Amino acid sequence: MTPVTSDLASSPPTPYDVETTVRRRYATGAEAVQPGLCCPDPGYDMSLLKALPEEILEKDYGCGDPSKYVGAGETVVDLGSGAGKICYMLAQKVGATGKVIGVDFNDAMLAVARRYQSALIEKFGYDNVRFVKGRIQDLALDMERAGQWLADHPVDNVEALVAFDAACDCFRQTAPMIASDAVDVVVSNCVLNLVRPEDKVRLFGEIFRILRRGGRAVISDIVSDEDPTPAILADPALWSGCIAGAFREDAFLAMFERAGFHGIEILSRSPDPWQTIDGVEFRSMTVRAFKGKEGPCLERNQAVVYRGPWKSVTDDDGHVLHRGQRMAVCDKTFGIYTDATGPYAGQLEPILPLAEIPLDNAQSYDCRASDRRSPRETKGLDYRDSVAVDDGGCGPEGCC
Repeated sequence: MTPVTSDLASSPPTPYDVETTVRRRYATGAEAVQPGLCCPDPGYDMSLLKALPEEILEKDYGCGDPSKYVGAGETVVDLGSGAGKICYMLAQKVGATGKVIGVDFNDAMLAVARRYQSALIEKFGYDNVRFVKGRIQDLALDMERAGQWLADHPVDNVEALVAFDAACDCFRQTAPMIASDAVDVVVSNCVLNLVRPEDKVRLFGEIFRILRRGGRAVISDIVSDEDPTPAILADPALWSGCIAGAFREDAFLAMFERAGFHGIEILSRSPDPWQTIDGVEFRSMTVRAFKGKEGPCLERNQAVVYRGPWKSVTDDDGHVLHRGQRMAVCDKTFGIYTDATGPYAGQLEPILPLAEIPLDNAQSYDCRASDRRSPRETKGLDYRDSVAVDDGGCGPEGCC
């Protein structure tokens, strides 16, 4: 078996500037339809598309539909929002109490998205969507604000360049475009692969930063079954065409894990390749990952029982859960496992202690272990109660 060791985040540098290549290709795509950009329609909810103008529909370049995993009232950021299709779909899903922020670096695409904003706000009956200019690997810097600074302070020497860098750092700190812990969901549709290899780790860190605790990322992107070949990486048309920058399938999931996410799940994976080049298969995949496993581990005598069907499973922190056995967990992990809206909902039986340990009295717990929990720990060592059944039996008809 061939070992899997490569990390696409550390791919060799390309012989061209990735950002310039991508920006030019998508600026062209904003002017005229580019059928070769990304995948065919993945099957969007047609009821959400009826209100959208034809220009937005035909100039959408995606490979999945992350909008189907977003609910009413949520605050959502769409990375690489392009002509605004996913944002306007999301605006209808989150409703008047929700909020949608589209982030794109391409002026031509932003112009298309903003062109119809007033008309669609009037049609929807609420104003819950806005578009900002920024690099998705630097979500704290509002590029329009930085551009205005440049207009007011032209850079024509090294000292001015240093001043511009300092101003950008100040903007990030004092007036971030998207603040930390601010949104419920981050979505993206076939855009992360367009980021330079050297910026991809930072990109996933930014996604993690802006999500609130308990928030999630739902990312549709192009993945490959093998690393792209040197010939693929050397072709700028294949980079802007969502091929050269594609994540290898396993490396894509590993990037979420590396950033600190948990509950990472493949929601959809195209069974057939979209394209095959130099023997490498490229297909669409949608992944969901959750934020929220940070914090101290405290002992409150809680346990969970894994239902199955696997004999045992291992979570992202190395906890091994054996089917049918009471496994000891800290209070934080117990909360993650039993969250009705989380990734593990319905897979585990929660077991609470008979006598609750107040959070203020809880002691530290070594969460690195995968220990079984004795029933006596949850019931108490002195528990000797006997409880009689007074309805004649255990079933609805009074018999077992």
